[in-house]
Amino acid sequence: MNSNIEIRVKELISEFNQFKDWEDRYKYLIQLGKNLSPLPEDYRIDKNLIKGCQSKAWLHAEFKDGIVNFHGDSEAAIVKGIMAIALKVYSGSSPDEILKTGPGFLEEIGLREHLSMSRSNGLSSLLKLISTYAIVFKNMESK
Repeated sequence: MNSNIEIRVKELISEFNQFKDWEDRYKYLIQLGKNLSPLPEDYRIDKNLIKGCQSKAWLHAEFKDGIVNFHGDSEAAIVKGIMAIALKVYSGSSPDEILKTGPGFLEEIGLREHLSMSRSNGLSSLLKLISTYAIVFKNMESK
């Protein structure tokens, strides 16, 4: 049986495959960012800043009933779109699901190869932070 996270990855790949060129994919990426739920001011704190991002980007995680929910935002349109993709895939999942789902879907949609070095570094920092939260929450569960 497919997990919810696998279903969301397949949907994301399918959405991006609708666009033949990267100009359209960038437009879609920016639109995903615009559709991201606003990040409450309470979460726009230094503790939630993603280190390694050139523009300001925040990630907040909550863990309840075995599920991790992420909230994020960025001041930059492309980064906000990248954040939207990561949240779409990983938010609403168990720590185990998050840890089992590598970032291969980013290669499948061709995102990494179309990012500047600084955005690629920021993406890596975001993914590392998501995994770190999953590890911490998994350890909390097992206590």
